[in-house]
Amino acid sequence: MYEFQYQRPQQLSQAVAAAAADEARYLGGGQSLVQSMRLRLASASTLVDLSAIPELRGIERSGDSLKIGAMTRHSEVARSAEVRAAIPALADLAGEIGDQMVRNMGTIGGSIANADPAADYPAAVLGLGATVQTDRRSIAADDFFVDLFTTALEPGELVVSVGFPVPQRAAYVKFKQPASRFALVGVMVSQGPSGVRVAVTGVRSHVFRVPEMEQALNGSFAPDAIADIRIDPAGCNGDLHGSAEYRAAMVTVMARRAVEKALAG
Repeated sequence: MYEFQYQRPQQLSQAVAAAAADEARYLGGGQSLVQSMRLRLASASTLVDLSAIPELRGIERSGDSLKIGAMTRHSEVARSAEVRAAIPALADLAGEIGDQMVRNMGTIGGSIANADPAADYPAAVLGLGATVQTDRRSIAADDFFVDLFTTALEPGELVVSVGFPVPQRAAYVKFKQPASRFALVGVMVSQGPSGVRVAVTGVRSHVFRVPEMEQALNGSFAPDAIADIRIDPAGCNGDLHGSAEYRAAMVTVMARRAVEKALAG
């Protein structure tokens, strides 16, 4: 691991000011960033620990919207009665991230800011049509995830919260790598006032939507409606856990299961 300075501000304004240093990085739960730094795959001149800022945590429902603070732990989302009542699929997703230690440390803000191609939360953000609120602006989910470990966040920009519209129904299913529990293929399907959204993680360099499946499900929200829709394996990830062709084929399988789960819920 490279040398770095460590700061633990108590207020949001202090955190933003601390991140003005060259190559400064925000530290959420540390479940992705610290491991990358340990392996020297990432570096930072300063780590700005956000764990002591209370305004970055919490879960609040207002009408048909659910707001989750960026520093809210996965375990808190999984156990939340408010999340369970508003978007059960989101609570289910959070409860399947990693193991208990990861869920007790990892945060929603850290997960989406790092944008790991196999992370679960990006599928929720994109699949539910969420809005990411930063210290500077609001960013629609469709504009947030850009490429491998790359988002629309500008240098020093801090994720404050994520706002999720409450859908009519939704479900998330994943085929997970048994050791890491990252998604080899994960699919979030939701149906709401603006229509159906289908988001896939673990398959390409970053989370993506499947317009063909969305169109079919808008016509008939049933598993058979997407049974013949296939994902092009070109551009899909391939490794010892699954080839690009395997991952592409599994998208249809997992999407059908997600629809079944949404209907059953």
